[in-house]
Amino acid sequence: MASYSTTMILLSVLFSGLLYANGRAVDLVSTLTQQSQFDFFTLALQWPATFCSTHENKCCPENGCCAGEHSQSPPGFTIHGLWPDYKNGSWPSCCEGAAYDESKIAPLLDAMHKYWPILSCNDISSCNNKTNSFWADQWEQHGTCSTSVTGDQYGYFLTALELYLKYNVTEVLLQAKVKPSNSNTYPSAVLISAIENAFHAKPQLDCKNGDVIKEVRLCFTKDLQPRECVEPTSCPANVRLPKFAFLGATKTEDWLLSAVKTVV
Repeated sequence: MASYSTTMILLSVLFSGLLYANGRAVDLVSTLTQQSQFDFFTLALQWPATFCSTHENKCCPENGCCAGEHSQSPPGFTIHGLWPDYKNGSWPSCCEGAAYDESKIAPLLDAMHKYWPILSCNDISSCNNKTNSFWADQWEQHGTCSTSVTGDQYGYFLTALELYLKYNVTEVLLQAKVKPSNSNTYPSAVLISAIENAFHAKPQLDCKNGDVIKEVRLCFTKDLQPRECVEPTSCPANVRLPKFAFLGATKTEDWLLSAVKTVV
């Protein structure tokens, strides 16, 4: 497993040393005070092969499911979002805050395209019913409610990237010999125990179409330390991790070697 110091060196290169101290229906809470007083974070990590194969996707230039301008074979799990949550299973959403401005995260864009790819075309915002990019929707839904911890827009996206790189689920599963396959299945208990042993906190697994891994979710305290997730795992006893292929590609993309190189 990549060491903490290695991760921090990588972060310092990617982010110039600047550090800051959807799958879910919107559940609005009544006041801004309540919205700011969330209990913990959920880092939702999506499996691109599942998302791309089970959603209707147009091959627009920003769509990471398609071979386009920013497309590259994903390094295993990629970020869906960093979500503030309550212990009772609900969450704040669409808090007051600055409008999304991509120029504010310009130093992060290379890392965003690699580790937080947009896997669909623009959609209708959950907050204002306008057409939005995926990153804008994550900021408006979740980032605006996280500012008591992450600070501004730059801090929100940087915090998610830091957690993703430090708590590398793909690496943990590869070391547990859980590899993408279109035929093999793995006990979900193996995935859960491998992640729990590595990070000392139980994750949540989320599946699609029965046994196909859709997401792994890691939970963190407000001081960004691992903690057990609240929601139960939705997956059966045995699960699958399908291989990734760009939409419209003629052969399956073998990204496992590049994923291994990323984490050693």
